[in-house]
Amino acid sequence: MKLAVIGTGYVGLVTGTCFADMGNDVWCIDIDEKKIEGLKNGVLPIYEPGLDELVKRNYDEGRLRFTTNLKEGIAESTYAFIAVGTPSDEDGSADLQHVLDVARQIGRCLEKYIVIVDKSTVPVGTAEKVRQAVREELDKQGKKDISFDVVSNPEFLKEGNAVEDFIKPDRVIIGADNARAADLMRDLYSTFVRKGDRVMTMDIPSAELTKYAANAMLATRISFMNELSHLCEASGADIESVRRGIGSDSRIGTAFLYAGIGYGGSCFPKDVKALIYTLKDFGFDAKILSAVEEVNKEQRRAFVSKVVKHMGENLNGKTFAVWGLAFKPQTDDMREAPAIDIITELRKRGASFKAYDPIAVDNARHIIGDEKIEYVKNNYDTLKGADALLLLTEWHHFRKPDFDKIKSLMKAPVIFDGRNQYEPAKMKEMGFRYYSIGRN
Repeated sequence: MKLAVIGTGYVGLVTGTCFADMGNDVWCIDIDEKKIEGLKNGVLPIYEPGLDELVKRNYDEGRLRFTTNLKEGIAESTYAFIAVGTPSDEDGSADLQHVLDVARQIGRCLEKYIVIVDKSTVPVGTAEKVRQAVREELDKQGKKDISFDVVSNPEFLKEGNAVEDFIKPDRVIIGADNARAADLMRDLYSTFVRKGDRVMTMDIPSAELTKYAANAMLATRISFMNELSHLCEASGADIESVRRGIGSDSRIGTAFLYAGIGYGGSCFPKDVKALIYTLKDFGFDAKILSAVEEVNKEQRRAFVSKVVKHMGENLNGKTFAVWGLAFKPQTDDMREAPAIDIITELRKRGASFKAYDPIAVDNARHIIGDEKIEYVKNNYDTLKGADALLLLTEWHHFRKPDFDKIKSLMKAPVIFDGRNQYEPAKMKEMGFRYYSIGRN
């Protein structure tokens, strides 16, 4: 099959590459000439485990092509995936400018039937706006006889595991308003879902809402546990014991029940905001989601308060080792990373930092800057002369460090663990002052 994917960011590049790896002919299209040239030379704009090898193999074998020419990309394609960004506007709504710009460009280039797929995360009603934008451009050119369909096909990719998620999806959601478009989409995904029950067809508004609802539910679970963590600390309970207790209930499960310093990344913060806005736009008060968002912000402030309570309000002359900068492991994504807020607040109080992340340093330097921060290439190098260690991202190689080495390098054996990686009792036995989330 022949398809075009417009946008070579996180979603677009993974989508296009995985479809190519199943034997399809894929054009990946972007207006950024530097990004396209980089992709042709094997330079990826994002870090995602396993993606670089897939891109190289499929590009070398001719199934995956990169271009800035949208007309060239969709000329022979049966599918055109819109996978451009939908950032939050000032009021929290999803900015559809890029999605609708692409829709208009498709309308100007279209010469035959095509299925236009909304792959970007978009609010309810976007498919109709895309349909209208394409039709207006076709009408302007006197091409009223050219037909097309618009479908919603939201992505459910976890950063750090996106390739596996795409190739072996939990479910494929297809929102379509006619059988032809739905059948074409099922056919396209047939190689990924040998079990048909993983393909769910539904009306377009339901498909559009499913993506937001899924991310909002997961964010709610995280904020729920974070709110309970404060009660645990105050009452002497242990949030990890509570997590095991409720997670064993088959109605609840264990996923996304970990207390910490809050969610971040490109999806949860943006999608919660967008769903709050959508509810208000339809005349409803988003009470639960507004609380979810506030709890997430508060969790970062609470972590800073732990540090200040132990170290004092004036942090001039204090140096903190930082392990982890990205919002989660297995990615270089710094968008809405808790490390940004935590470092910013402590820096206001005069603190200096030595920071390590195996992947995200370049992005962190761009966002956080170099003021009072030294970025190092080894996690133990952050500890030399440090007054405390801040563990902010749960990279795997932080799980079993050499604690004797940590103590020997630091000024004082103090750890603020924002990801609950270690056992409080063991840390006490080894002589550490150990602060975690919701544990005593």
